[in-house]
Amino acid sequence: MSRRVKWWLGTLLVIGAVLFAVRLKPSDHPLMLPAPEAEIRERAATPVAEKIVHTALAQIGTIYDPGYFEIAYPNGDLPADKGVCTDVVIRSLRAAGHDLQKLMNEDMSKNFGKYPTRYGLGRPDSNIDHRRVPNQLVFMKRFARDLPMSTADTKSWLPGDIVYWKMSPSLDHCGIVSNKRNSYGLPLLIDNAGTCVEEDALTRWAIVGHFRYP
Repeated sequence: MSRRVKWWLGTLLVIGAVLFAVRLKPSDHPLMLPAPEAEIRERAATPVAEKIVHTALAQIGTIYDPGYFEIAYPNGDLPADKGVCTDVVIRSLRAAGHDLQKLMNEDMSKNFGKYPTRYGLGRPDSNIDHRRVPNQLVFMKRFARDLPMSTADTKSWLPGDIVYWKMSPSLDHCGIVSNKRNSYGLPLLIDNAGTCVEEDALTRWAIVGHFRYP
């Protein structure tokens, strides 16, 4: 067989293999790897947690706005396209039947001294108290299920859990555990630090709280 004939046969075999591969669905392709774990959504353990996650995901795209807003009481909220990290938590819990604005205002009215004094207030303010991370953290420590902050046991982090971080000595942050996980089994988070997103951020900052509410 001449060298030219061998070349043509080889070329035809390559073309045939490419055409065959194109006709295959991605799931049928022998070289196609399974979808990464982070692309698979898991079901939350309870209907309440399912509502929390669903509402948190619905906030993706919300623009960060740290301004002071006068809002109704109870069930008060700022415009839906605005918010901060705490609003992700507030709106998600409210959709599951738990109004942090009312719950925290009632507790702070009775136990104001248990909450941080860094804001210089002498009495509760239902417009803003529940929207401050340190205040939320105190409330969660008092009334939520306190969970391990270690990421060694990935099974302890469930969709709908609430996480609090220290981004820096003076900067606090919080978010909702999503129902997606990364390739290490750790969950993605839904948080707003500029724009509300779903991201792989659990270990990005120092974890100072991990809770399940109610």
